[in-house]
Amino acid sequence: MAAIGRFNTLQIVKHTGFGLYLDGGPDGEILLPNRYIPKDQPTEVDDWLNVFIYLDSEDKLIATTETPKVQVGEFASLKVAEINRVGLFLDWGLPKDVLLPHSEEKRPLKEGDYCVVYLYLDRHTRRITATAYLDRYLDKLPVRYNPGDEVDLLIVSPTDLGYKAIINHSHWGLIHKNEVFKFLRSGMREKGYIKEIRADGKISLSLQPVGSGAGDQLQQQILEQLDARQGVLALSDKSPPEAITKAFGVSKGSFKKAIGGLLKQGLIVIHPDRIERSQR
Repeated sequence: MAAIGRFNTLQIVKHTGFGLYLDGGPDGEILLPNRYIPKDQPTEVDDWLNVFIYLDSEDKLIATTETPKVQVGEFASLKVAEINRVGLFLDWGLPKDVLLPHSEEKRPLKEGDYCVVYLYLDRHTRRITATAYLDRYLDKLPVRYNPGDEVDLLIVSPTDLGYKAIINHSHWGLIHKNEVFKFLRSGMREKGYIKEIRADGKISLSLQPVGSGAGDQLQQQILEQLDARQGVLALSDKSPPEAITKAFGVSKGSFKKAIGGLLKQGLIVIHPDRIERSQR
């Protein structure tokens, strides 16, 4: 059976004038229209293609080689394209918008707004459906992350403490305000790092590497910037925090610690208005 709302690797069973038919198992043959047939790979009978399966405007299974912004079982920020009595229709990158029923709308939205949603299959209609009620689809089981692990983040909303984010499409985490050194908004995708897993199971996040390797990575970035600028960088331990954050996305404290380490290694010289590569 083809997984609706997901990518599937299916075998070509026949050619027609309007596209290829793929073997959908119990779901029968699934059409891949001509406009989606790839030009850079074999498409003969018995060849296999990686395609996305969804329902067309007539609720028939159809295949595409286009990539949607989100698959079933994932979270994403999508734009409201249209609203009617049935619900809100969200642009997810395919010709047929995905439905967010009014009953799954958590706050009032208008056309042009963005909303973080989760995609699921309606068990009765098999239609791909969106919901803004995220908690019910996040994993409640104990986490298996370790401090320092690199993770994918979807920024969801600001709070009094910082920014809530979804980790790897599965868990809530929080980026505390003192870890935010760049502009963030709902819907942004960021690379992040596990900072701490608290006794109550809540997860603290960082946008910078944490642990012993974090300083080494920042030092390497500083040296690369120096090399790209003929050995001179117009930042120092006297520079405004905003300038440091703009250049490296880190706090002034982290920057000062990194250049202090480079100074001890004899790799740089620190001036009030700049740092330079050591000549020795």
